[in-house]
Amino acid sequence: MRWYRRLSLVWKIWLSTSVALTALFAITGWIVQRHALETTSRSLHEEAETSFQAYVSLWRARADMLRSVAAVIASMPNVRAAFGTRDPLTIRDAAQEVWNRVAHDLEESAFFLVADPEGNLVAVLGEPPPAPVPRSWELVRESRARFPDQVSGFAVRNGSLVQLVLTPVYVDSPRGPALLSVLVTGYTVTSHVARRLRQATGGSEFLFLSRGEVFASTLDPRATRRLAESVPQALAGQRVSDGAREYVPLLRDLVDAHGRPIGRLGIFRSFEAARQRVAALRRDIIRIWAAAMLAGLGLTWLLARRIIEPVKRLDVAAAEVARQNYDYRVQVASEDELGRLASTFNSMCQSLQEARRELIRQERISTIGRLASSIVHDLRNPLAAIYGAAEILMDTELPPSQVKRLAASLYKASRRIQELLQDLMNVARGRPVERELCRLVEVIEGAAENLAAAMQAHGIQLQIQVPNTLELPLARARMERVFFNLMHNAVEAMPSGGCVRVTAEAANGAVTVCVQDTGPGIAPEVRDQLFQPFASFGKKGGLGLGLALARQTVLDHGGEMWAESEPGRGARFYVRLPLEPRDASPAAPHVPNGATN
Repeated sequence: MRWYRRLSLVWKIWLSTSVALTALFAITGWIVQRHALETTSRSLHEEAETSFQAYVSLWRARADMLRSVAAVIASMPNVRAAFGTRDPLTIRDAAQEVWNRVAHDLEESAFFLVADPEGNLVAVLGEPPPAPVPRSWELVRESRARFPDQVSGFAVRNGSLVQLVLTPVYVDSPRGPALLSVLVTGYTVTSHVARRLRQATGGSEFLFLSRGEVFASTLDPRATRRLAESVPQALAGQRVSDGAREYVPLLRDLVDAHGRPIGRLGIFRSFEAARQRVAALRRDIIRIWAAAMLAGLGLTWLLARRIIEPVKRLDVAAAEVARQNYDYRVQVASEDELGRLASTFNSMCQSLQEARRELIRQERISTIGRLASSIVHDLRNPLAAIYGAAEILMDTELPPSQVKRLAASLYKASRRIQELLQDLMNVARGRPVERELCRLVEVIEGAAENLAAAMQAHGIQLQIQVPNTLELPLARARMERVFFNLMHNAVEAMPSGGCVRVTAEAANGAVTVCVQDTGPGIAPEVRDQLFQPFASFGKKGGLGLGLALARQTVLDHGGEMWAESEPGRGARFYVRLPLEPRDASPAAPHVPNGATN
């Protein structure tokens, strides 16, 4: 998703909106399409149910017609008289005469048979079933238990599916009603009959089959074969296909005269018209989606541009503020959240500008204070030496040798003040301090001379182990104050006596000087702030500038300064100075050096 993070905010809004609109229309279209399919399927299933009801009504009407005709024939006196003779020719003639009078009310596929009580065929009238006509009808013998009621149902005879109605003919006898014969009337189920059913039911397809054999169908042979294979596995409400079209099926059993299923009737309602309607609905949804997407994305693009413009202005303003241009202001063009944000940004810039002015003023005051503190810090020791020497000269009569020694002390103190003031002038005018090639051991010994009396008073030994051959480009007076500062701190850390050891070694183009004492060491809580200005820990009258100014002097020489310590085992201060001249780090501002904390 790295590419997404690189996009502008306008494109992110536009892409997010397009994805949201697409997902919304996709879900809506899917719901509408699914609802349309379910509604269509229910509608087709209801149409199939209606077709079945129409089929039942039509088929029942045909059966009722057969029953009525058979009942009328069986009730005619002349027919009953002819049947009473038990003469086949007489029965055939009488039945033929009656059949001719009622046959015009029946369909052309109707047939009329006369059988004796044992089921043996006596006469065949009307449109006979497919030849050969069986001479014995077991159905007659099987149905005798249900006489004198009429018996109806489907049956498979000679490879044809027929609908039958069996009507018994009785005569009165001394022993009661006697069964003379049985009238067998019916229809042969043919494709012509199936097509008439389709016309009567509004276009439903019909398929009559029994034990895998198709007897009548309104479909073409290929579709008939495929649907006949699908009927045994079809479930309620499940669509079936003939390979080209889908149908909603309705399956019902075909029962014989005893209520036993002998086949199945399949009524199929085509799904093709519904599929075309769904396809048209899908096309309409796609058109509406495309139009809505174009309109929505166009509107989103315009709105996003209007929203992003203030954000862009804020972005430019933030970049200007980052470049410390606090005078930059954002145009407020509205009163909404973005307008209030622009107003807040302008107020923030104004606050930053005022805070910057105040910070500069405070920094100037702080700089003046630090400079004054540094001057006081640096002047205090030489002025004390001058004050002490002058007081001795005024109050006592001294021999010439001591006067000369005091005069030398006054000279050194006044010269130190003069050098300090010259350093301050150089800083004020931006002039770098001039360096000279110095022997390192002389610089360290010069710093140690000023501490000889203090070390002797505290019983402190000084060991200087610095090779006489080490020479470096140094600002001599400033570096003397650095080593004076380090050794003076060591003396103050050992009021009961100890040892100060100064060593130096050269390696990799630099000299590393170590000032080590045997005092209590540096406390852990002090170590992090050791070189911070104005950080004084336990010293009476200390300003906390000694180590900070000493480190700054080392940095000005292009070197480094750090400290190491273990509690109870003394402290070690390291000063690394380059053997060749090197400019100070740009990040390290110059601060005038001093003596002690």
